[in-house]
Amino acid sequence: MNIGILGTGFGAYHASLLKQMEFVNRIVVFGRNEDKLLKLKEELGVEITMNAEDILSDPSIDVVDICLPSALHKTYAVEAMRRGKHVFCETPVVLEPEEGRELLDAEQRYGRRILVNQFIKFDYAYEYLEQSARESAYGQLLHVSFRRETAPVWGDLGLSAIAANLMIHDLDAIAWLLDTPISSSVWGTSGGVDGQALVHASFTNAGVSAQLTVSSQMPEAYPFTVGYEAYFERGKLVFQETNAANGEVEASLTSYTSAGKTAIPVTPNNPYEKSLRHALLSLRDETDSCLALEHALKSVNLAFQLTDQLTVAPV
Repeated sequence: MNIGILGTGFGAYHASLLKQMEFVNRIVVFGRNEDKLLKLKEELGVEITMNAEDILSDPSIDVVDICLPSALHKTYAVEAMRRGKHVFCETPVVLEPEEGRELLDAEQRYGRRILVNQFIKFDYAYEYLEQSARESAYGQLLHVSFRRETAPVWGDLGLSAIAANLMIHDLDAIAWLLDTPISSSVWGTSGGVDGQALVHASFTNAGVSAQLTVSSQMPEAYPFTVGYEAYFERGKLVFQETNAANGEVEASLTSYTSAGKTAIPVTPNNPYEKSLRHALLSLRDETDSCLALEHALKSVNLAFQLTDQLTVAPV
């Protein structure tokens, strides 16, 4: 396969992953920073260009990998599909509900597909949770609480931005588990910190409830932390992962049942690499994918709803 990457920010990481995939033949990277492009060419041996049209008009490019700011996703995705190319897109795939509908229409019109990097579906601990729920390994799933906490190091994650830019991954997991979750309540505060927020949201569907607590204003010494507590009829799963500033990662996944406490090995993997590999093989082999646009839009629409509720002016 021949892949065109738009963007040299996270696109540089995508390029490094693609270079390791045996079925990828050519990689062409577009960017506006010549120094970044030259560095990628030297380190990875990829082709480079400062004109996106070179990728869009190249008939040999099979997939356009969009790693641009989300405000640009729709424009380039539609144009890539119009030129007969499939699309792999970073999250959030769009920032407005109407853009999501336009992308769905474009898929139908041009007969091409958009797959979205919902990489949390390939993180082992979340895969284990979904599989346990689907197979009723601990009985029926009753409730799950997710959390995601970070120091304010990611730019603007205030009440108008946090749902789309930080909560989106856990919203993907909630939509994955509950299929069509209904938002039942949301609370948020800036805590007096401009551009940062603490949010708590609740969801329900078909007898299952989910909660999500996200903070972008933890103290600087606090490690980036994600996790969940999942309550089943016959047990409980507890997952926590911390990522320290020095790169040290600590992760644990534990089950509690009538048989006792069991530490479940957290298999080391790279969910980004697995997500990208899955997407390309699905596009190549024309198989169904859990990364399909319609799945991604479930979590995006939840983010739209939460943002509206978090930013409504008090009466």
